[in-house]
Amino acid sequence: MPASALNPDEQHRSDAKRSAALSSVAAALAVTLLKLLTGILTGSLGMLSEAAHSGIDLIAAAITLLSVRISDQPADEEHNYGHGKIESLSAGFEILLMLGSCVWIAYEALHRIVYHRHLELQFSVWPFAVLLLSITVDYLRSRALHRVAQEQRSEALEADALHFGTDIWSSVAVFGGLLASFAGERFHLRALEYADPLAALVVSGIIIHVTVRLARKVADSLLDATPPEVRAQLRAELVRDLERTKGVLSVERVRIRRSGSNYFVDLTLGLPRNVTFQRSEQITMAATSTVQARLPEADVVISTVPTASIRESIFERIRAVAARSNLAVHDVSVQQYGGALHVEQHLEVDERMSLRDAHEIVTRLEADMRDEVPEISSVLTHIESEPVTISSPEQADHSAKRLDADLRNAAGSFAEIIDIHEIVITRAPGATDEAVHIRCHCTLPDALPMERVHTVITELESSFRAAHPRVSRLLIHPEPATDNRR
Repeated sequence: MPASALNPDEQHRSDAKRSAALSSVAAALAVTLLKLLTGILTGSLGMLSEAAHSGIDLIAAAITLLSVRISDQPADEEHNYGHGKIESLSAGFEILLMLGSCVWIAYEALHRIVYHRHLELQFSVWPFAVLLLSITVDYLRSRALHRVAQEQRSEALEADALHFGTDIWSSVAVFGGLLASFAGERFHLRALEYADPLAALVVSGIIIHVTVRLARKVADSLLDATPPEVRAQLRAELVRDLERTKGVLSVERVRIRRSGSNYFVDLTLGLPRNVTFQRSEQITMAATSTVQARLPEADVVISTVPTASIRESIFERIRAVAARSNLAVHDVSVQQYGGALHVEQHLEVDERMSLRDAHEIVTRLEADMRDEVPEISSVLTHIESEPVTISSPEQADHSAKRLDADLRNAAGSFAEIIDIHEIVITRAPGATDEAVHIRCHCTLPDALPMERVHTVITELESSFRAAHPRVSRLLIHPEPATDNRR
């Protein structure tokens, strides 16, 4: 793949994995050739079994090199989650090779023990030198592979590191078997003649042990099991961090899987049901950052569930019921008398809707509210028409100047009102002078409570319209004294 397809961090990770895999192939090739040549010259089954084991590791290392090259390719149209699973498939192929080598080694060892064949070995110092060299090389490359595997979260490199780590013990077993066999020949101890095939059986057992461990990891990966490193403490810490994220009420589900070096996290979070879409996005972004703080570069997908909070007021619960039906109520008031709650509210519907249809919507809404909040005894809904057309108002006549002056005088009777400005007076399209609309800005003290702001504006509107019946609408925008030009 072209280098330009990777960002600098991904390129560094890819280079580190490929370098480790390539050095592993070179080391495995050298050790395998030495063991094979020494086994042929000495006739040691243990040495030949070691050569077979190293040969398998050579094939595994080559497959690993190929798999890490492919797994680093980014997601495409056919592989939306990337190519990380190729590392699991390469590990599965290694399992088949290891099982085949076990069968061959065990067969040859048992055949020599039962039929007493090929038990005499040609003494040479070379097998011991080769084994010592092999132990040294396996130790160094196992440590190097394990370090890179941990840093880059590579399943294929971790499998190689595990293989080469067990090679050390199998080499020690063969070393001991050869030493015992040569000692048996020198001191005429027939019992030690079986040391070499027995050492081969030990190697076979080690390979089976490694195979079982690797098979479990591969099965978990292919079945999308939660990675072992996040099953216990890390998962609990992740849930705790998410629950502490501002705006998250609950963590309903956490699913984590790994494909190659990449983590994929699927979350379901409970959010307050009255939050806006924009606030919901902010919360999910914060939750994503929380996950990536624990699992860097994780691909996080979050689903949200609207959840009722115990801190919801009666007004929020009423609006939440309306929002659930894609309706918006306003001017909600709640009164308590007779041991029950009584709600009054306003609801706007399409101005083209018939009364029957509008009444049906309101009836269902009121029933839902009483079901959601059993304390509510009655609901009275004022149905209003919501305009669906854009009006083109006309400028009012010369009397607009008089209305402007009267409005300023009316505002002066309220001690809280500092000034009235940006007054616009128009007539509804096609209407007479009896249908005048006025909109304006009203400056009030910064610290004035909204309850008082609403009272002042409502009283000004009511008194002015009572004195000027031709004004059908007066819309007042309140502004603080320190910012009254917006």
